[in-house]
Amino acid sequence: MAPIGPLLWRNLRIYKIYGANTDVGKTIVSSILCNASRRIWKNEATAYLKPVSTGPENEADDNHVKKFTKDVAQRTLYQYGLAVSPHIAARGHVISDASLLKSIYDFASERASSGPGWLFLETAGGIHSPGPSGTTQADLYTPLRCPVLLVGDWKLGGISSTISAFESLKMRGYDVESIVVFNDSQYGNFEYLKDYFGRRHGLAVTALSMPPPRSDARSEAEDEKSLLQYYRQESQTKGVRDILTHLHDRHQARVQDLEAMPVEAHKKMWYPFTQHKLLQPRDVLAIDSANGSYFQTLVPNSAAATNETALLQPSFDGSASWWTQGLGHGNSSLTLAAAYASGRYGHVMFAGTVHEPALKLAKMLLSSFKNPRLSRVFFSDNGSTGVEVAVKMALRAARIRYGRSSDAKIDILGLRGSYHGDTIGTMDCAEPNTYNEKVEWYEGKGAWLDYPQIRCVAGQWQVQVPSEMGSAHTENFSHISEIFHLERRIARGEHKLYEAYILSTIKKSLDQGRKFGALILEPLVLGAGGMVLVDPLFQHTLVQVVRQNSSIFGPELMPGHPGDDSVWKGLPVVFDEVFTGIYRLGRLTAASFLDVQPDISVHAKILTGGLIPLCVTLASEGILDAFASNEKSDALLHGHSYTAHPIGCQVAVESLNQLQSIEKSGGWDWAKANGWVQADNGTNASDTASGPQVWSIWPASLVRWLSLQSESIAGAWAVGSVLAIHLHASDGSGYGSAAAEGLRKRLLVGAGKTSGASWNVHSRVLGNVLYLMGNQLSTESEVAEISELLRQAIGE
Repeated sequence: MAPIGPLLWRNLRIYKIYGANTDVGKTIVSSILCNASRRIWKNEATAYLKPVSTGPENEADDNHVKKFTKDVAQRTLYQYGLAVSPHIAARGHVISDASLLKSIYDFASERASSGPGWLFLETAGGIHSPGPSGTTQADLYTPLRCPVLLVGDWKLGGISSTISAFESLKMRGYDVESIVVFNDSQYGNFEYLKDYFGRRHGLAVTALSMPPPRSDARSEAEDEKSLLQYYRQESQTKGVRDILTHLHDRHQARVQDLEAMPVEAHKKMWYPFTQHKLLQPRDVLAIDSANGSYFQTLVPNSAAATNETALLQPSFDGSASWWTQGLGHGNSSLTLAAAYASGRYGHVMFAGTVHEPALKLAKMLLSSFKNPRLSRVFFSDNGSTGVEVAVKMALRAARIRYGRSSDAKIDILGLRGSYHGDTIGTMDCAEPNTYNEKVEWYEGKGAWLDYPQIRCVAGQWQVQVPSEMGSAHTENFSHISEIFHLERRIARGEHKLYEAYILSTIKKSLDQGRKFGALILEPLVLGAGGMVLVDPLFQHTLVQVVRQNSSIFGPELMPGHPGDDSVWKGLPVVFDEVFTGIYRLGRLTAASFLDVQPDISVHAKILTGGLIPLCVTLASEGILDAFASNEKSDALLHGHSYTAHPIGCQVAVESLNQLQSIEKSGGWDWAKANGWVQADNGTNASDTASGPQVWSIWPASLVRWLSLQSESIAGAWAVGSVLAIHLHASDGSGYGSAAAEGLRKRLLVGAGKTSGASWNVHSRVLGNVLYLMGNQLSTESEVAEISELLRQAIGE
């Protein structure tokens, strides 16, 4: 099923009617609005939709609307006979959330096609009343992005329930445009709510007259006559007219603001990684909202679209919002965690203090990573800063160990094409490249080794060894898991070629008088350097060579203790897991692929599930000891105002809890079974009994198919939620190549243009590489839809 888009058409004003509780008069309010809109906009249509209803059909809310309104189209999509909560009434006949949303979208699209007008969607019960699947309505309907009219609770306790309902909706990104409440003189809720919402939120609260009560002294016909008279009078009041005028104006403003955003942004924004001379307003994508795996974006050329054309479409977030998304956009659990910490702490300074979220997160990371070397956690705000902290830690430790002066020039060891961030210090950890070579203060301070790469080529998994290791050659493997079975490969002696190359390269640099202070690696995948999958055996061997040859780096004034994992050997080993860690590649740490552990480890991006910036740099006790002194100036004098901010820490704890729960419960078993982890004879499948599990949400069959498109594709790979497609590049590989632009643009055109429910894929390219990245909650059906669109785009 194609993704469901938001409900926004130029000619159709759609509002969802939520109630602060059950039995607060939502259907009465709906009937008033239907009558009033027909009276004011005589040449336009009005429709009423009840997605889910429970109870006898003759008592259904759409029958009430039909009886007490005129010329209003009304429909109930799913009627369950039992007068209980929908999740109970639907037992045995449960409709999925996706199917329910599609039915609503189809009805709205039908109404938009019939001409201008209004559509009022009435929910069932209170805002957290469950839908048929059990998902609460507040979460269920968020993808539709409908603005809300909230019916407050006029009864005793209604002040509290109305405010709570409003806050629950607001927390989930709903725009509550108006609040109405029946004016009951006994409880006086209206006066309090009017003052509260006006003062705190600038939101009008409108009082409606109480409907006439049913009377045993009157016949049913007389009751109906009395109610008809009530609707006639109430729908003509100034208050109701003002509500509809306000809702009309807000709809118009929403459309106008959305369509103006790209032009306004083009004039005012300075975008990252963007050549503004080449940027046009049409290139700026306006994002109205985001939910799950998708942005909700303004369709191209919306101003020229017909009135019945939807103005928003789902756009798969193909870069996981620059690799940050772990638990989907709009995850209400993460939002609630942020709100909790915000309410409890706001922000509190961290130097010499501690708060529960930071301590809990630190303990959680240290225990979960199971790295005996790591014992300390340093907080910062982003990956680049976190690596900069790591470099400061490592260089100080090496300087003290080897007795170097504070002004000695110290380099790092790394891999060619590595990228560790945009701050000056981390830029200096990378060889000259597109990202840094034109930056005025850049001064590369390192020696960078070449490495073997992994790709699936022509249906065969390969390790491509570069010529720097003697002669360029390719080693073939029947399964990707065989490449990751390091113990078996070491037993066969496959590491010896790497060992000789690494040792020779390091010694050449040392012979030139260079001094090294750290080994810095992106474990397994070089991200911004071109989505390169590195042979884990090479990185394993590199770490081992450094640790087993301490003497080549200089005489140790403070030698480590053999067998003590808290004391680093040779050089401090830094793993930059900003991109590759926290389940991005299917495991908690990317280090686990290499069968070695770092002395310093950096984690960010997915750490908070994609909600808020936070970074941690974990280090060993031996690294900490290098800063120990009676002089304050010898301390690690690094920090920022929002260090260990409680909101980020609390969100990270919630994110890690959810991700670990998914792993323990087998939440990714569907992906592993898609040709990755099972015993068969396929090119990509692995036998779980014979090797480590390496899997991806992207089907093994898709990777194989991509690898066979040899005219356009040089190779492909997938691990965890990452899929990388390396295209042939006549203009050369690397960041400056335009080889992947055509495929990116075809994915952006998308699908569903003829059916009216359009959607597309928003992706990023790294030169000749197009990559796609799901989040860790991306579903099998979502992946299947995107995979099919990708096949079509490549086949064009």
